[in-house]
Amino acid sequence: MNKLFCCLVIALTALSARSTLAALSATEQRMVDFIDATNPAALELLVDSVNINSGTMNLAGVREVGALYRPQFEALGFAVEWLDGSEFGRAGHLLARYRGSEAQRKVLLIGHLDTVFEPDSPFQTYTRVDATTATGPGIADMKGGNVIMLQALAALAEVGALERLDVTVVLTGDEELSGSPLALSKQALVDAATYADIALGFENGDGDYRTANVARRGSVGWTLTVTGTPAHSSQIFREDIGSGAIYEAARILHGFHEDESLRGEQYLTFNPGRIAGGTTVRNSEADNSSSAFGKSNVVAETARVEGDIRALSAAQLARAQARMAAIVADSLAGTSASISFDEGYPPMAPAAGNLRLLALYTEVSEALGFGEVVAVNPLRAGAADISFAADHVEMALDGLGMSGSEGHTVNETAYLPALPLQAKRAALLLHRLAAGQR
Repeated sequence: MNKLFCCLVIALTALSARSTLAALSATEQRMVDFIDATNPAALELLVDSVNINSGTMNLAGVREVGALYRPQFEALGFAVEWLDGSEFGRAGHLLARYRGSEAQRKVLLIGHLDTVFEPDSPFQTYTRVDATTATGPGIADMKGGNVIMLQALAALAEVGALERLDVTVVLTGDEELSGSPLALSKQALVDAATYADIALGFENGDGDYRTANVARRGSVGWTLTVTGTPAHSSQIFREDIGSGAIYEAARILHGFHEDESLRGEQYLTFNPGRIAGGTTVRNSEADNSSSAFGKSNVVAETARVEGDIRALSAAQLARAQARMAAIVADSLAGTSASISFDEGYPPMAPAAGNLRLLALYTEVSEALGFGEVVAVNPLRAGAADISFAADHVEMALDGLGMSGSEGHTVNETAYLPALPLQAKRAALLLHRLAAGQR
């Protein structure tokens, strides 16, 4: 897989080097000027959206962010609807459509409304740090990307270029914590991708405006459940008692960590994110919490660990799952364990069409004077909604959103000059795709 990805990146570099860069047309310059003139309003919209708490499980907050964006799309002539998420336990999604009268290209634009910061987080508001940076929950991941998308579409509408595109926008309400069943949670994305030719994701990628994603690793959750023989702690290791559930959980996790066939796989990672053990364990899916009851003088009867695997291909994921299951099965005396795997996010493989799209994106960036855009190493980016679309379109590209750092932490920061920069790139990319450039 490493060899495949490197070969595709080399091919992209060669293709980009052969490209003949075109100067901005008069229409494109008008789009650039429009984005510069309207950037203060775009920044205001960003501030307003960041200041609405939309942690995934704050269903009212997610809907409120959708309601904030809805008139922005409607002002551009989009037909907008809210897709209720009650069937999959979430707020739902915002769906916007524009069917241009001269459209020849069908494009899917992907964003999300939710963040990882629930109402009980200490991180709730936008704060300007200096002339170029600001912090706030979801400012880079990915409310900045949503505003960039809107700015790009507004620039196209300003010059009449939207008429040459058939655009579907899906802003999901559960990207950070998917609803269940996944087939219903992601149905709107899959349906839109099946209809489209091209998918563009406005996530923040690796946070660097000089990069974009032609590939993303999939993310699949796993749950390890361990059972031991309860007894007084003085009897641990006795032949009929064994080692207890916590020791067995530790053995398994250490086995994952040290196994060369797991640690040695390029682009493969596996992480235990939550653990609890004792006499009894209680788990709450609603708020992603676990608690345990036990005493220091009692051999642990049960343990539970939850984590994820990230892989660049379905085959790599299957190999990892099989090896993890084998490690789990080699139980210590007096214990037993099982591991189960969720559906999760599929991988977005580094397809040739994605590389062609990145080459065009680089042409646009260089024509704007922003320099080359290079492919993100898949190890530098997490899973994203575009993975559900990538297999259904001719080409896909992600990471077109807000540059920033320290996402998913209370220090999440955005690089504010990226707001107009990325909007210009996206607008011109869509404009050239509408004109038939490949």
